[in-house]
Amino acid sequence: MNITEPYIPREYLALQINYCKQQLEELPEVTLSHRNIRGVKKAVLVSGTHYHLINSKSAKNFYNILHQREKLQCKLIKLEGLWNSVFRCAPPSEIRPRKIIRKYTDSVGESVILDSNYFNSLKHDSNPYYPEHKTHFYNGTYYRSPAEAEIARFYTEQDIPFKYEPEIWLKGMNRPIYTDFVILIKELDLCKFHEHFGLKNSADYTRKTATTYNNYSGAGLLPELDVFYTYDADDVPFDIRSLHTKLNSAIFDSLLGLDTDN
Repeated sequence: MNITEPYIPREYLALQINYCKQQLEELPEVTLSHRNIRGVKKAVLVSGTHYHLINSKSAKNFYNILHQREKLQCKLIKLEGLWNSVFRCAPPSEIRPRKIIRKYTDSVGESVILDSNYFNSLKHDSNPYYPEHKTHFYNGTYYRSPAEAEIARFYTEQDIPFKYEPEIWLKGMNRPIYTDFVILIKELDLCKFHEHFGLKNSADYTRKTATTYNNYSGAGLLPELDVFYTYDADDVPFDIRSLHTKLNSAIFDSLLGLDTDN
């Protein structure tokens, strides 16, 4: 691959494709049709042998299902088109959606499961320190650097839910940290932490980076599996393609069976 070409994350792409297929198999078939009711042609939603008038209360749930199916089908077409443009085989079936259990230890010694419930408990953009440093705006949130705003755009375009600088309490700490990004891999019901370091040849910042690394490790979070790191340095400018590789590697390692309890 030429260094200027886009990186295609094989494992994550296969996981997304298989997730879409799984969701479509689990959702009931719903179609929009018309029926003559008392001599009047009316729009109805049909599921199996049942039909519901489009404006009735009972149709609301089926309309949502229809919308979900259409969204999944469009996404699947896009993902399969990307896959077929690069790879000559079908997406491997063993890279399948499943719940993966990862945990860490919080400041009071409790075990915290990194799943969707945990993700939903986090507050987006909750860091109260240095608000004047947040100057780069994207999609309703101010970020601290162009790279962080670009990362937020990447996750948004990839349909990966994320929380920016939520409050996190880790083992052995008497004050919280504010992780740059916590993302949710819906296909695995699994959260990942993402720290982006703007290393501009500052000794103080480098020491802070080492401390952050140790804080995560001390709580039982493994580097590049539970927490991955990106950098923006004078001699190594940030390239969003590096995030593709980090994300794919973390997902691949999770699927390899490194999802044992901490």
